[in-house]
Amino acid sequence: MNTSSTTPVMDKLIIYQIFTRLFGNQNTTNKINGSLAENGSGTFNTINDAALTAIKQFGASHVWFTGIVEHATQTDYSAYGLRPDDPTVVKGRAGSPYAVKDYYDVDPDLAENVTERMAEFEALIRRTHAYGLKVITDFVPNHVARQYHSDAKPAGVVDLGEQDNTSVNFAPDNNFYYLPNETFVSPEAGLLDKTTPNRLHEFPAKVTGSGSITATPDANDWYETVKLNYGLNIFDGSQHVSPVPATWQQMLDILLFWADKGVDGFRCDMAQLVPVAFWRWAIERVKLKYPRTIFIAEIYEPHLYRPFIFEGGFDYLYDKVGLYDTLRALMEGRGSCYDITRVWQHQSGDYSQHMLRFLETHDEQRIASHFFTNDPWAAIPAMTLSATMHTGPFLLYFGQEIGVRAEGSEGFSGDDGRTTIFDYWGLPDWQNWINGGRYDGALLTNEQRLLRAFYQQLNHLVNGSDAIQNGYFYDLQYANENGQSAGYDAHKIYSYLRYTNRQRLLIVCNFSNDTSYDTTVRIPGHAFGVMNLDPNQTYQFSDVFLTHTTVTASGREGVSLSLPPRGVRVLEIK
Repeated sequence: MNTSSTTPVMDKLIIYQIFTRLFGNQNTTNKINGSLAENGSGTFNTINDAALTAIKQFGASHVWFTGIVEHATQTDYSAYGLRPDDPTVVKGRAGSPYAVKDYYDVDPDLAENVTERMAEFEALIRRTHAYGLKVITDFVPNHVARQYHSDAKPAGVVDLGEQDNTSVNFAPDNNFYYLPNETFVSPEAGLLDKTTPNRLHEFPAKVTGSGSITATPDANDWYETVKLNYGLNIFDGSQHVSPVPATWQQMLDILLFWADKGVDGFRCDMAQLVPVAFWRWAIERVKLKYPRTIFIAEIYEPHLYRPFIFEGGFDYLYDKVGLYDTLRALMEGRGSCYDITRVWQHQSGDYSQHMLRFLETHDEQRIASHFFTNDPWAAIPAMTLSATMHTGPFLLYFGQEIGVRAEGSEGFSGDDGRTTIFDYWGLPDWQNWINGGRYDGALLTNEQRLLRAFYQQLNHLVNGSDAIQNGYFYDLQYANENGQSAGYDAHKIYSYLRYTNRQRLLIVCNFSNDTSYDTTVRIPGHAFGVMNLDPNQTYQFSDVFLTHTTVTASGREGVSLSLPPRGVRVLEIK
């Protein structure tokens, strides 16, 4: 159960995700399916000095600004020279930020002065850096909006599809895949009058972003997007990567365009749908110019973890189907702490430190929603473990720290427990944190302030702990299960060590929502040995996190603890 064979090498990043359209929006109208004029939008400028000061004090190291790049929308910006979109291929009034319309431009919704939108984003980058924070943005490589057209591309850049041979379904240098002699039909086409302006006529039809080889994708598909071609012939499975496909070079140019502007990292949307050979080629070239750039892969297939890290060159991968799914089950009163052991055993050795842990993102349901736990405090043990179990990074989604619930329908996304990414909306609880642009939480309830204090204290614990940032991990379940330790329920209690030569921590989490435990946590002799401690000595175990209490115990006897429901202890051994 000891993983001390691995020397940690990665930084312990704390990534704070902002959904930019919603983050600074103080409009309280919240009309379902409301327009930009009715419901408003946050902007680059509303992420002001007060907001960035609060994020820095919160303990974050990186800010992921989500939804920055220009995407398809039902809002008409033709007065500014931007082509309007057919509403039958736009999800929601605001549109999906993952249906990119121009890789070289930013979302005009986010600008106070539309003609100065890029300058406003560049100012946000400088402002963020001034507070010692790094900037992460989305890179969406697998698909683009159906009506993709770059108005802002630099001189000499060939637009996607501009040189495609549309008479064939596949060619290595085509950017898109085609269905010759077929016309695309949107599943939403029947909902609008055929005389509606800006109607899309796509002939020949392109393959949908999900990979669906049909001219008539259904309403549950990614019908608003089309898939990009990286040299993989999806019709027969053959690969054509020499010479380098046109899409590879175009995507590298886009990455370098944003890195040149000061973007420090890229969260790569649905990275698993793009060949690993491209990632190896592109990441190597970006890092040749910007060595400290980080790449995060959204990926949901565990069998791809190793190749995407060690072949593709990714720094971090989403830990969704491993730790997130396991912790969610425990938070909901299902599952077992034995499942946590199974997760790390599959990620032990050479890549656990590459996994990005989280409990909320824009894709996942809010913890406090009735679709999840209906109680934001249910996150206490799971969030503590996510942040402290390994040396890899963890992520917090804006609003998570005050228990935003995402109740009711905002428009396209419906009532699904997620904060909408498709609609113009304001979050009332979050607006109480904004407090007129002061970002001081003066209007929060006492319960919300306490919850935010927990998250901030957790971040500060991580930032100040040598053992958590750099230490080894040792699972203690095997030494306490099956009656070895009185009162220890190994299905609900999880204990482990994090240690370096400078600091040694015993961390214990009670995942039960309603049961207290009076138990003893045993540390086996082998564990004392790898920590360079004598098991025959008496030690002080001091909680450096929440309770600030101290227990004195002999090494061989174990540590007696009282754990309330959802209780956690982070005990420094001295």
